[in-house]
Amino acid sequence: MSAKLIDGKKIAEEIESELKVKISQMDNAPKLSVVQVGNDPASTSYIKAKSNAAKRVGIDLTHHHLSADTPKSELEKLVIKLNKTEDGIIIQLPLPDGLEGALDLIQPENDVDGFHSVNLGCIVQGKSGMKPCTPAGIVELLYRSGNNPKGKNVVIVGRSTIVGKPLSLLLSQKGIDATVTLCHSRTPDIGEFCRKADILVVAVGYPDTVTGSMVKPGAIVIDVGVNRTENGLVGDIASDVKEVAGQLTPVPGGVGPMTVAMLMSNVVDAALKTD
Repeated sequence: MSAKLIDGKKIAEEIESELKVKISQMDNAPKLSVVQVGNDPASTSYIKAKSNAAKRVGIDLTHHHLSADTPKSELEKLVIKLNKTEDGIIIQLPLPDGLEGALDLIQPENDVDGFHSVNLGCIVQGKSGMKPCTPAGIVELLYRSGNNPKGKNVVIVGRSTIVGKPLSLLLSQKGIDATVTLCHSRTPDIGEFCRKADILVVAVGYPDTVTGSMVKPGAIVIDVGVNRTENGLVGDIASDVKEVAGQLTPVPGGVGPMTVAMLMSNVVDAALKTD
């Protein structure tokens, strides 16, 4: 019996509808600036998805496209300027070498990606702040698909600062109350941990990282990976996982739309705080 698919696209559309109503009641449309340095094809694709979502909900998005040889000083000057005029700022990753420091120049209240060290620190301390979009999207996806993580054994494979680490902190916060295990490339016998998971999140960026033999029958599997192969886009889990899991997210159409929806939500929240 194949696992039931969790339709992230449908849930993201519900969130967008809610945001559209909020924005219609605001005096001014929220303002988001996306800064791109260079011509990375994946970055261009992601920005297009964000731009389309912004149009759907009523956010005023401006795309600042800089050349790959842009000096650090020019990028920093732009970010400082945008801090004064925008509700939200994104610097699209990856950046050319030597420019990463510009990320820290985004004011925490404008950091709608949720990557600033202040916002990550707020998660650690259980305080309010901008939450990273993919982890926040996964939590929202679980709740809205009827999979409350409270009291569940959650195993996360992957310890990036963009997904794995912040997600482990969010899920273990008081009020969410999951029991979280964070696995990584140095974890011996990851399968032993995965097979104990009621909810298994895989976020490493490599196809077939988790196979069916590593999954507890009936588990909820959240596939965060997006890998471009000769057969198209695939996630981090093997195809046989669907024969074991109870529910899982497809790639594409699972976590990806939720990430974009939560970005739009962060922009609206930032705008409401400045009204």
